[in-house]
Amino acid sequence: MWMDGKTTEALLRLQTEVLEAVACGSPLADVADLMCRCAEALAPQVICSILTLDSSGQLHPLAAPSLPAHYSAAIDGLQIGPRSGSCGTAAFRREPVLVTDIDTDPLWDDYRGLAQPLGLRACWSSPILDANGQVVATFAFYYRTSRAPDDMERRIVQTCVHLCAIAIDNERVRRRNHRLAYFDVLTGLPNRGQFNDLLASNIEHKQDFGLLLVDIDHLKIVNDTVGHAYGDTLIKTIAERIAGSDPRLTACRLGGDEFAVIVSNCATPEDLGGAAAAMLAAVRGLIQAGDHTIDPHITLGGALFGADGSDAASLFQNADFALYHAKEVCRGGYVRFKPDLRTSMLERVRIVRSLDEAMLENRMVPHYQPVVRIDTAEIVGLEALARMRMPEGRIAIAGEFHTALSDPRIAYQLTGQMLTQIAADVRQWLDMGIDFQHVGINVTTGDFLRGDLEERIVTIFKRAGVPLKHIVLEVNEAVYMSGIDQMVPRAVGALRQRGILVALDDFGTGFASLTHLLSFPVDIIKIDRSFVARLGSDRASDVIAGAIIDIARKLNMRVVAEGIETADQSRVLENFGCTLGQGHLYSRPGPFDTTTTLLKLFSQKRPSPSSSGHPMPAAIANMA
Repeated sequence: MWMDGKTTEALLRLQTEVLEAVACGSPLADVADLMCRCAEALAPQVICSILTLDSSGQLHPLAAPSLPAHYSAAIDGLQIGPRSGSCGTAAFRREPVLVTDIDTDPLWDDYRGLAQPLGLRACWSSPILDANGQVVATFAFYYRTSRAPDDMERRIVQTCVHLCAIAIDNERVRRRNHRLAYFDVLTGLPNRGQFNDLLASNIEHKQDFGLLLVDIDHLKIVNDTVGHAYGDTLIKTIAERIAGSDPRLTACRLGGDEFAVIVSNCATPEDLGGAAAAMLAAVRGLIQAGDHTIDPHITLGGALFGADGSDAASLFQNADFALYHAKEVCRGGYVRFKPDLRTSMLERVRIVRSLDEAMLENRMVPHYQPVVRIDTAEIVGLEALARMRMPEGRIAIAGEFHTALSDPRIAYQLTGQMLTQIAADVRQWLDMGIDFQHVGINVTTGDFLRGDLEERIVTIFKRAGVPLKHIVLEVNEAVYMSGIDQMVPRAVGALRQRGILVALDDFGTGFASLTHLLSFPVDIIKIDRSFVARLGSDRASDVIAGAIIDIARKLNMRVVAEGIETADQSRVLENFGCTLGQGHLYSRPGPFDTTTTLLKLFSQKRPSPSSSGHPMPAAIANMA
């Protein structure tokens, strides 16, 4: 009885020591080593060993303080099976395995050569199960004599197996919590919290490094068009490709479509540019996701520690300035920070704030520039242009706030205000009995991103009682080339079905303009003012303008020449067969009252509307 009480006290002491180590957050290997040493102290004739089992069924040494290192190394990666020693077999069978004579037991046929030189003659191994009943480890006693365990040793093993299960489960929880705290769940990359720590550490140790900020291009479009599951696939694939592009990179996911990459051993702009080029190259390549194929693209902005910022806040902010600039001027490419970017970004912030205030105070107003017949100067339509009425009364033209419109939120809100005011103005002209034909309304990429452009236009003009035939939607090449080209044609096609005409604005200034004529549904081509300005004095401009007019005619599209400033330009265009134009030669953009006067004086009288075909304004439909 005395011996039983002493054993119980000793086991309680072992349990207390182990649980205290677990509670204090000691590493699992240290807890296991403590457990083995305590068990061996209670049973001096045994040698204790703890092995963990991985998801592929392989055993790995966790603690064996009395076994030589070469023995543990030899069994590292041992595959469990029906005859894989005592531990491998116990894990395989999910029950304790006792081998009282290693020299003769067939379970040890393949491993006898490891045990015999160490004088190991018997082994008793017990599986350790987690809360779900899965084998996660084994606990073993080796003996130097051929024998079975005694009662005290059985009690020790029973206690240790239970303690091991607790310690391993605690380690799992700790690791899971650590991953949740420091790693992104979707990609497995370090998250924003760990990125901040890594950035601070690099700065503290004054390492040579660079910072690249990464934006996935058009992730929202993927999410909206084919679903978030495909968006997640895009994020994960890009994360894998970035992380594997260069061994110097530590990629972190900040959230959404944003990544930050720390480039180690990076001392020069060339080093940083090389890392960016490697990332851009690695990301290229179509992603097959179910029935869909996704073409991934990223945009990068970079800053160099020291040269572009010596503390975390300035370095990150400057890299962010570079990224924003890259998204504006070379989406799908890389821009390194330059000091003037900070100035331009701060100016842009000021402009955005001014535009926000103007919209809140209803100081954004439409001005209208007439579209005329070149041969008669009759007004056949208008183009609505946004203007900002400044607090002191001055009217600011679009060029003064254009940079703010690259912000999708700003562009979306401004278009909403312009649509409402334009609809009200058109309604007034119709109520005055003016033979009003159509008004061109400019839309941006931000207007297409929400996917509700058709609904907005239809709702606003219906509320004002204005038929949709009075609208020409003006979409420039930058919108078509913005990477949402599948969304734009669908939206434009739906609007054309409603009777709205579509003009391709600033034609000739973008890329692959002629390709657009084959791919995008448009009714009108507007030749950019950069070609018109050189007509009559630059043969190349004459050839290009003439070719555009000829191609449009053969494709049954109509042409409007923008920016006509002189009578000579007007004559050249008329000789080329261009019937419609706009520019300062005829009229500058003006407010509602001025435009009303011009319409009363010069509006073209239309013939009776045709009873069939597309509801095209007469002045356009009747052009030769």
